[in-house]
Amino acid sequence: MFREMLRHKQQLPEEECLEILKSELRGVLSVLGDDDYPYGVPINHYYCEEDGKLYFHGGKSGHKIDALRKHPKASFCVYDQGFKKDGDWALNIRSVIVFGTVEFIEDTEEIYRISRDLSHKFTDDEKYIQHEILRSGPGTLMFALVPDHITGKIVKES
Repeated sequence: MFREMLRHKQQLPEEECLEILKSELRGVLSVLGDDDYPYGVPINHYYCEEDGKLYFHGGKSGHKIDALRKHPKASFCVYDQGFKKDGDWALNIRSVIVFGTVEFIEDTEEIYRISRDLSHKFTDDEKYIQHEILRSGPGTLMFALVPDHITGKIVKES
């Protein structure tokens, strides 16, 4: 169902893909939008090691949410900051693409728990996190991307 990577030597092992999903703060979620145009939106995420899902939050309506309710399949692309080898101008970048199906989270306590976990990627300020959850929590929509396929590679820009 999913294509094999053509350049096998550039393929990242699964453990490295998961590490990138855990450590990077943002990626691009791509959905099938209005009139079947692709719609990609930058968004932060939380990768949960316990269930292997990627979690996202946002408002309860809008282009992204309408698209996901109509067609719940999506892809999510994350890439790291890259690195240069000594004496080389080219950047080496590791990227991961997750293909999966979205499920919406309805349980309020689960939404708040995942919101806390996501917030900890950005800050350890518990007072701030609690304030934001109390202020924004009731208006937050949470959804998970359940992976069907994860692939990653390293590319040298030259």
